[in-house]
Order: sequence, then C-alpha cells, then structure tokens
Amino acid sequence: MTAKPETEPTVAPPTAPAVRLRDAALSYGSRTLWSGLDLEVAPGEFLAVLGPNGSGKTSLLKVLLGLQSLSAGSVEVAGEPARRGSNRIGYIPQQRALEATVTVRGSDLVGFGLDGHHWGVGFRNRRERKRRVAAALRAVEATEYARMPLGLLSGGEQQRLRVAQALVSDPSVLLCDEPLLSLDIAHQRKVSRLIANQARQTGAAVLFVTHEINPVLPLVDRVLYLVDGRFRVGTPDEVMNSATLSELYRTDVEVARVGGRLVVAGADDHDHHVQGAEEA
Repeated sequence: MTAKPETEPTVAPPTAPAVRLRDAALSYGSRTLWSGLDLEVAPGEFLAVLGPNGSGKTSLLKVLLGLQSLSAGSVEVAGEPARRGSNRIGYIPQQRALEATVTVRGSDLVGFGLDGHHWGVGFRNRRERKRRVAAALRAVEATEYARMPLGLLSGGEQQRLRVAQALVSDPSVLLCDEPLLSLDIAHQRKVSRLIANQARQTGAAVLFVTHEINPVLPLVDRVLYLVDGRFRVGTPDEVMNSATLSELYRTDVEVARVGGRLVVAGADDHDHHVQGAEEA
C-alpha cells in the first residue's frame, strides 16, 4: 500500500500593507517637501508623523486622501491607488471648537461619516445606519452626546465625536491631522487612546500627525519624522534620539526623557510642545 504524502502546511499569505508609498516625492514649484519616500504601514499599526511646520505632514495626508497628486512615485491605500472620497479612509481633522450656536446633534455629525461616501442620497439602509452610528458612539464613550447640539459640548467632547465619525465607516486607514490641538492633557491622552484602541481592534492603520508626541508615545509603533526634505522612519527609540534628530535638523538637538516624557531642545522653536498652525 502506498503511503499518502503528508499534507504540506498551509502558509498564510502575507498581509498587504494598508498604506504603501514607493519612491514618492512631493514638490510645490521649486520647493521639494520630500522625495524618495518608501513607506509601508501595516494594518493595525500606529505611525506618528512628526516634524516642524511646513515639512509636509499635512500634505502627506492630502496625498493619501486623493486631494494632492505626487510629483513622482506611487501611492496605494488599502491596495488601491489613492483617490478622493474613498470609504476605506477615516479622517480626523484638526480640532476646532464649534460656536455655541451650532445645533447639529452628535449623532448627526457621526452619521456624516457614512453619508459622505454616498453623494446625494446618503446611506440607504436607515436601520443599518442607525446601528453603526450607535456602535461608533459607544466605542468612543460618547453615547450621552448623541442628541446634544455640538455647540453645547466641550472641545474634548466634540473631538470624541469626530473620532466616532472617522470610525463609523469601518475604514482600513485612519488619518489624523493634529487631532490633539486645543485639548488639555487629559483629553489628549483620552482621544489618543480611543484612536489607538479602536484602530487596533478593527485592524485599521493609523497615521497620526502631531506636534504633541508625549500623549501618543506609549501607543506608537513607528515614527516618520520629516525635516526640510529629509526624513527618517523607525521605532520611537530609533528616531527620537539626539543623534538622529541632530542629523535631520543639521544642528545640535538634545533629546531627554524626563518623568516618562520626551523633551526635545535645540531645534529652533519646533519642539514637540509647540502647537503649530496648519501647514501646506
């Protein structure tokens, strides 16, 4: 009797990157923000995007959102070329407190995260829409704000709703553009943890643009640091040190840990405690 050959073990295919840039460059006229950028962000990975104002952090998010074309190279989001209006992307904009007169309710704001991808008709299945909005509100512990006008909520409460809005479509990639601006340290930590926890539970990749590295430092897998067309990608320990930042800034930069916080000194006024304005 001929023995049956042993069954070969099944090898799981490698997980495709949620974000992939190949030899990417972005220029405005004669000014190059960055070039030769090779970057892959895995599902569930938390990538902090750091650097001084004008270094191309927000512009990188615009490229991924399909709002800005690369000058060279290629970009893919969730295995497809980046395009405007993709429902594979959740987006959290810079935090701006709304006027007290704004009467849009919390649940309405979250629902826009579904409606925005269905031009003119909104999300068709009302029961499913209601279920997903309620689930997103629970995920960020904001159910009590569902019926409240946005203008009556604090900045931190409004930002929780923006996180829910970004998560409600179950995105593959979550883009966060300075989501901690104008929040106190307690709300910075709360919002950062909400983003990281929900993203990892759903397998979404996070690209988190910030000047405030300390609230997200315990959550970060890797850092992309941009300075004057130069960049480094690596773990926080590989990038956030005196030697690497001195090389990037081309001047002496000191990095120290004080009470579990990073303190960066010597890079002009572009340390990570300065809350800068929106860049190009």
